[in-house]
Amino acid sequence: MLDLFQNYVGPLGEGFINTLIASVIALFLSTIIGTIMGMLQVSENRLVVKLASAYVEFFRNIPLLVIVMFFYVVIPMYWFPISGFTSGVIGLTIYTSSFIADNVRAGIFSIPKGQTEAGLSQGLTRSEVMRYIVLPQAIRIIIPPLGNQFINLVKNSSVLAMVAGLDLMYYGDLIASETFNTFDSYILVAIFYLFITVPLTFGLKKLEQKLKTHGV
Repeated sequence: MLDLFQNYVGPLGEGFINTLIASVIALFLSTIIGTIMGMLQVSENRLVVKLASAYVEFFRNIPLLVIVMFFYVVIPMYWFPISGFTSGVIGLTIYTSSFIADNVRAGIFSIPKGQTEAGLSQGLTRSEVMRYIVLPQAIRIIIPPLGNQFINLVKNSSVLAMVAGLDLMYYGDLIASETFNTFDSYILVAIFYLFITVPLTFGLKKLEQKLKTHGV
């Protein structure tokens, strides 16, 4: 395994960096989109609620690979070219945001309505109540499921291999096909994934403990 690593450290390193970049971008964008969609699902406007709910239900109930292939195959066929890496990031973002939105919605609904009413009675607008009263409390509740979504996002990034996204899995497949050493090839890939997921897991646990300690 050590010889395999030494011979292919360049491609593995490139795949690791690309996986990390794709995960960070998709994590950032999906958190923003998911939070917005989650908040829209608790809106007073029924049309907005239905549209946001439709987004969530549609994208979380179809396979991630279908979303990625749509951007990789269909978009270039009818509109403009798009790389495998970009297709993968877009697919990861849309897919993960639908799950994050549902977590945010559940977190908001878990806050007693009396707190919203109290905020409104003090002269705050609904957006201010959401920002200063509801969301800070909901964050503490949704951190654990949100952390699971982040971990799943990193693992789901392996879908980039299906669209030549130059990620870890892509190079793992390439190395395995060149060397016929599938066991060591995929063990190395798994170790590289652990370098991302393990620190992320511990970091999220520390954040969760910190929020509990400070009563956020």
